[in-house]
Amino acid sequence: MAEVEVTREGAVQTITLNRPDVINAFNRAMHGALRAALKEAADPDVRAVVLTGAGRGFCAGQDLTEFQEMPDVREALNATYHPNVLAIRALEKPVIAAVNGACAGAGLSLACACDIRIAAADAVFVPGFVGIGLVPDAGGTHFIHRLLGASRAFEWMVSNRRLSALEAFEWGLVSQVVEADALRARAAEVAATLAAGPTRAIGMTKRLFDHAETATLEEQLEMESQLQAAATQSEDFREGVAAIVEKRPPDFSGR
Repeated sequence: MAEVEVTREGAVQTITLNRPDVINAFNRAMHGALRAALKEAADPDVRAVVLTGAGRGFCAGQDLTEFQEMPDVREALNATYHPNVLAIRALEKPVIAAVNGACAGAGLSLACACDIRIAAADAVFVPGFVGIGLVPDAGGTHFIHRLLGASRAFEWMVSNRRLSALEAFEWGLVSQVVEADALRARAAEVAATLAAGPTRAIGMTKRLFDHAETATLEEQLEMESQLQAAATQSEDFREGVAAIVEKRPPDFSGR
């Protein structure tokens, strides 16, 4: 059984973490398979990505049986989690986490690295790390701080409290909550809508928001002007303007 399953429907690629017997806990093999799937997602014909989990959960984080065998945790993080988190952020297209069931530890970090999170009504979000005497990793402190603010993020991470899907929505950790049996369809619908949009502009908007976290106003204004200049040279910009003039819906190509 493949540790990660990849399917494509139109311009939407779905990546499914596939170790359901351990709630899709990460081992090195699954990291390698995810890296290959994310590399495949860089194909220009893929214009949106959905990341989800097989079975009863999204991802329980690290497989602790393998973790105990790691002689150098820092090296292991650099070789496994870090490349995949960076690959998600490097994709100039929207990545949607469809969070089913348990989302814990590094699985939580992975979901928060995505651009949009949609949760099943029975999803639960668990920090996990402090419960076994560890600190958040795989970008968790970066992304959760940005999503929730420093005070709430810290309090949640050190309390190790399980957060329901509804609480996650109220906090702004997820943007939508749907019934469990509707999750995949809803994520596919959102992804298809985004994939039909001007995906070059969407990708550049993603870059701008990432840059804004540490940029000065002057630096952000400069990057906005650079990317706006690039956007005006795109086929999608010409199509968007033509559609307004001709009073018709635009037909974006992602170019």
